[in-house]
Amino acid sequence: MSFKEGKELKVRVKPSDCCSNFSINIGHDPDNLALHFNPRFDFGHDVNTIVMNSLSGGSWADEQHEGNFPFTRGEEAKVGGFTGPAGLLPELPDGCMINFPNRLGDVKYDYFDIRGEAKVIGIKIK
Repeated sequence: MSFKEGKELKVRVKPSDCCSNFSINIGHDPDNLALHFNPRFDFGHDVNTIVMNSLSGGSWADEQHEGNFPFTRGEEAKVGGFTGPAGLLPELPDGCMINFPNRLGDVKYDYFDIRGEAKVIGIKIK
């Protein structure tokens, strides 16, 4: 499945009742991620925080933290994403959009992965 500039990705997930965190990853492979989108209910030092980052050649860049946290354990949520020349724009379940820079600088990504304590309900690219 590829995701390229100008396309919209919609993911419907349902975090488990005891979910500590889950992640949505878009990139080229597990060592090169344009976007690591990681809602954290209670993970490490983060509580009700969305952490975003990129991974290049297996090395993480600086984390970006988002305080708006419209996720609830046990409830389905829709996360959208758009790509553009300036960056990636994750859309949260409450409609807010976050600007995350396209640190890898590419216009097409072929790797997509969801990890953690959330069930995938659906995925759509248009």
